[in-house]
Amino acid sequence: MLRSLSCARIRPRLLLGFVLVLLILGTVLAPPREARACDICAIYTAVDLGPSKLGFRVGVGEQYTHFGTTLDDSEEVPSTGEKMDSSITQILLGYHFTPKIGLQLTIPIIHRTFTRLEEGELENGSETGFGDLALLGSFVPFEAVGENGLFRASLWGGLKLPSGNPDRLAEEQDEDHDTLDLNGDGIIDAEERIRQRLEGLSSTGLGSPLHDEAGSAIHGHDLALGSGSVDGIIGGHVFMSWDRFFLTQSAQYAIRTEGAFEYQYANDLTWQGGPGWFVYLDHDLSISLQGTVSGETKGNDTFEGEKLDDTAVTYVFAGPAMQVSWGTSFSFEMFGDIPFVRNETGLQIAPDYRIRGGLVWRF
Repeated sequence: MLRSLSCARIRPRLLLGFVLVLLILGTVLAPPREARACDICAIYTAVDLGPSKLGFRVGVGEQYTHFGTTLDDSEEVPSTGEKMDSSITQILLGYHFTPKIGLQLTIPIIHRTFTRLEEGELENGSETGFGDLALLGSFVPFEAVGENGLFRASLWGGLKLPSGNPDRLAEEQDEDHDTLDLNGDGIIDAEERIRQRLEGLSSTGLGSPLHDEAGSAIHGHDLALGSGSVDGIIGGHVFMSWDRFFLTQSAQYAIRTEGAFEYQYANDLTWQGGPGWFVYLDHDLSISLQGTVSGETKGNDTFEGEKLDDTAVTYVFAGPAMQVSWGTSFSFEMFGDIPFVRNETGLQIAPDYRIRGGLVWRF
C-alpha cells in the first residue's frame, strides 16, 4: 500500500511541522481539572490512512459504554445499584468527489438500558431510537507522499440536525439541581451528600428519606435521544507514517445551540491519538496495532437560561487499537478504552469501560 507510492521523500521540515502540530494539539486538548456524566460520542468519520478512493462509501461505527460507578464531584460514593449500558450505532453514507473533497451523512441509532432510582426505588428502563443526523463536508488541505511514508492533514465540518427524540429533557423540569440539606441550611456539598448516601445505605432500605435525598445519578439529559437543536461540528485529523511506524491525532468540537424545553447542551470536545505499528504491510493488505489516549470534555449545560450544577465532565481513556485495510476498498478498526481520569460535577454515573469500532466499504 504505502510502499507502492513513489514520490519525493518527505522532507525533514515536514516532520518538524508534524511535531509542532502535535504539540499545539496537545496543548489545546489538555483536559481541564473541573468537569458530569453524559454519553458523548464523536461523529464517526471514515479517515483514509492510505491513498483516497473516489466515489461512494458506506460504513457503520459503534460505541458501547458501560456506566456503573457513581461519583459525586469526582469522588466515588457507595453504589445504589444504578447503572447504564449505552450503544450508539452510526450508519455512514458518503461520497468523495475528488481525492481531497468529500461529503458524509451520519445516521445514529441509540439504544440505552438503565437501572436508576425513581422515588427511592430501583426501576429498570430503556430508550431506543434514531439520534440526531449529521451532515459533514471533508477536505484535505495538505498531503505529502514519499516512498517511505505519508503525511496527511484532514479537516471536516458541518451540522448536526434535530432528528432524535428529546422528550427525556422534560425531566429536567422536575429535578432539583441545587439540593438542600436536611436542616434547610443551604446547599449540600460533596462531603455531606456522601455522608447522607452512606447513612441511607445503612438504614431501612432504598426508600429511606436520606436515600431519597441523595437522588439519582442518571438524569433526563443522559437518556435523551436528541437535543432538539441545530449544532455546528468541526474537526480534524493528522496522520503520519514512516516505514512501519505511524502516528495519529484527531479532534472534534461540537458547538451547541438551545434546543427542546429551553435546554442547551454545553459545547463538547472529543479527541484521540497515539503511536502505532504496521505488523503486516503489502500492496493489498495492512494490519496495524496502536496504543491510543482519548478523551472528552464539556462544560455545564444550560436550562431555562440558568447554568446547571451537575452536567460538566472530563474523561481521559487509554487502551489498544487495531486497524485492518484491504487495498483502497475496505477498512476496519476497533478500540478498547479504560478511563484513568474521571472528573465530574455533581452526582453522576461514570463510565467503567467502552468499546469502539467501525468498518467502511469504498466502491
